[in-house]
Order: sequence, then structure tokens, then C-alpha cells
Amino acid sequence: MYAILDIETTGGKYNEEGITEIAIYKFDGHKVIDQFISLVNPEREIQAFVVNLTGINNKMLKDAPKFYEVAKRIIEITEDCIIVAHNAQFDYRILQTEFKRLGYDYKRKTLCTVELSKKLIPGKDSYSLGKLVRSLGIPLSDRHRASGDAMATVKLFKLLISKDTEKVILTEAVKTDVKHKIAPKLLDIIDKLPTATGVYYMHKENGEIIYIGKSKNIQRRINQHFTGSSSKAKRMQKDVFAVTYEETGNELIALLKENQEIKENQPVLNRSRKRTVFNLAMEAYTDDNGYINLKIEKAHKVKNPVTTFTNIHQAKNTLYKIAEEFTLCHKLLKLSDSKKHCFNYTVNKCNGACITEENYQEYNQRVEKALRKYSYIQDNMVIIDRGREVDERSAILIEDGKFKGISFFNLNYQVTNIEVLKNMITPMHNNADVTHIIQSYLRKKKALKIITF
Repeated sequence: MYAILDIETTGGKYNEEGITEIAIYKFDGHKVIDQFISLVNPEREIQAFVVNLTGINNKMLKDAPKFYEVAKRIIEITEDCIIVAHNAQFDYRILQTEFKRLGYDYKRKTLCTVELSKKLIPGKDSYSLGKLVRSLGIPLSDRHRASGDAMATVKLFKLLISKDTEKVILTEAVKTDVKHKIAPKLLDIIDKLPTATGVYYMHKENGEIIYIGKSKNIQRRINQHFTGSSSKAKRMQKDVFAVTYEETGNELIALLKENQEIKENQPVLNRSRKRTVFNLAMEAYTDDNGYINLKIEKAHKVKNPVTTFTNIHQAKNTLYKIAEEFTLCHKLLKLSDSKKHCFNYTVNKCNGACITEENYQEYNQRVEKALRKYSYIQDNMVIIDRGREVDERSAILIEDGKFKGISFFNLNYQVTNIEVLKNMITPMHNNADVTHIIQSYLRKKKALKIITF
């Protein structure tokens, strides 16, 4: 659990500042579940430059509650939470100073979105809140007011969680929970999980991730793990302290995140999923007669695969399907080793490309239609699908025929402006597994929309 906050102060000498406004949003990693926003009477003068910056003046604060009057609410809303702020060192110091004046030792674990942003979104000219969120297409209203800055930090932190493929943030959160409560029973874990689509992470008591999975219904899938009788299921039931999750809104994002995060985190119970599983690839080449041929090769030998397969049976079944759908020659698909024409020619299912009877240009047109179906539709495109909330969409960026990463957005300009989109994207690895996942999904025509650029 996180308490994402922003504090406005009077300015002045170090450790002599007073709070003029505070906003705290309690965030469970997915949505805001509680909030506290208030002006505060600092009982001291506000520096003139601060008044110009924030618009908060002494007159506005005359009837505002003093800090001791809101202290209890601050303690309650931040209880068992990690404090998150943009430049957390400053906000946390100010809070501790105010509580120290009351004789109370206020201690919380902290996370700084400046430091996280530098790690997860490197190369920015500025990491000030205003400039950073603007470059990421995150709306910011009421700049230099606590509620506006804190809400922008919530949206930034949500983006950082999705970019954190090594799951450092989630691991720290689980470790913090260990200090406050005894490991819950499995039933308690299940009750707190959603029935939504997403990726889930099983943690040991020290926060270590021991299993990563994806499901269209996270709660139901975890229930299956916890009621299973296999050796792996029993180990989960014994070792799991907590289950965290990320909703993805659609199955494609879940598949892509699961694929990458298993490889990056190497969970002990995901052994069978750590390696690349698509060992074969379809390759297209033009023969001496001008016909486009298709053949199956070892994936590592193919520079630009059309698509990939887990085994030879899957590969050959796909070629037979292509031959049937697009009236292609078995001989040119390497499904027949006949010296003359293929068998399909004798039953009028091949137009004679195997004996150069059909014009190669007409034949190649049908091959290219097949290639379009079994490869990316465009080299440069954004695949738009459902997001985690009603007003949100997901984006998958393909550039120069290569998968670049994923993002979520609320406003159209965030995805139509390609530079803003690139800033928001969580970079991910491009490999045969990813290509297979995306192409298979697109063949089922599940995406909401595709934008080309």
C-alpha cells in the first residue's frame, strides 16, 4: 500500500519551514482508495516568492486547521504504507519535522518518483514534476498546489510500476507488509484478488518472486493453484506469503508482460517458461523462376522470420492451412518432394506453379496475401486495445517491423503524437516469442484498432 503525497510549505530556513497545504492519496497499486487534502495554518509567515509560486497566502490560511489538528488523520491514512513523493526526501523531512514539534516520532518507508524516473525513464532533460509529466503526456492541473501535484504523482507512479519489469517496487511493498502482519491464509489472499485479466506474482516472505503467471481471471487462476495437488501447486501453497498483480485490460498485454518478466526475474517455479519456446520459423524466398517459396527452418537461422512455431507439426499444419486458403503449391511450400508437379495439381487445387504453368506474378500475389496474414500488417503501427479502466486504452508499438514496448493512455493525443507515445512506452525485448504472441493475437482479430504511421 502506498501513500502518495505532496506538501506545500512556507519556505524559509532549513527545518524552520511550516506546512501550508497537504494532499495524500492512498493507492493500492491499482487505484486510489482514500484521500486527504487540506490547507494547514503554519503559524508563521509565508515567504513572498512562495506566495507567487503557489497562490497560497496568509489570509487563506487564517481559519485553516493547525498541523496538530490534522496530525491524527495523516498518521491513520499513511499507516502501513510506503510514502511516495516527487523528491520524497523533502516531503518526508517536512512531515517528520512537524511531528517532532509535537513530540511524536513519525517513521515510514519512502519511495522517490524522481529517483525511480531516472532509473526507469532515463535520458530526460529534466526530472522536475511539471516538465517530466508533460513529456509523458500526463495531464497536470493546479501546478504547485498539493492536490494537483499529488494526483500527477499518482499517475506518474502508476506508469513507473508498469515500466518496472524487474518488479523492484512490488518486492519492496511485500517486504514492508511482512513487518506489519503475519502471513495471511491462502483464502485471505484469494479474497483480495480481482476477477480481471492481468499478470500475477507470487512472493515469499522476503518479497522474492517465485512464480509469475497470467490469466483472464486472476482470482480463479490463483484459486486453482491453491487447490491443486501437483508438486508445484503444493510448493506454492507452502511458500507463498503474498500475491500481487497488475491488471492489463486485455490478454495480449498480459501475454507480453508474462513472457518478458519470467525471463527477467527467473522465478524458481517458472523453470519451463524461462527459455525461448518457439524453435522453428517460416522463411520466404524467391526461386530462380520468380516464385515466392515458403519453408520451415530452425528459428536461429532465419534473419527475418514470417512467423514462428513451437514444433514441426504446428509448422506443417500451418503450411497446409495456407495452401488450402490461398491455393498455393505444396511443392513450393516444401510439403511435397515430387520431381514433377505436386499431387494437388492433379486434383485442381494447385494452378501449376510447380511446373511453371501459372504466371509467377499471379501466384506471388496470393503468397503475399498469406504473408500479410501471418506477419505484421505494417512495419510501423500502434495496436490499440482495451485498458485497465473504462476510459483507458493500451498501446503496443511496432517500429521498423520490431516490437518496441507497451503503454497505457487516456487521451488521444498521447497515442497520435508518436514522440509522446515513445516516452510513455515501457521498453520490452523483441524476440521470436514476442513476434509469435503478437501475430497470433492479430490473426484472431482481437485488437480494437490499429494506427499506422
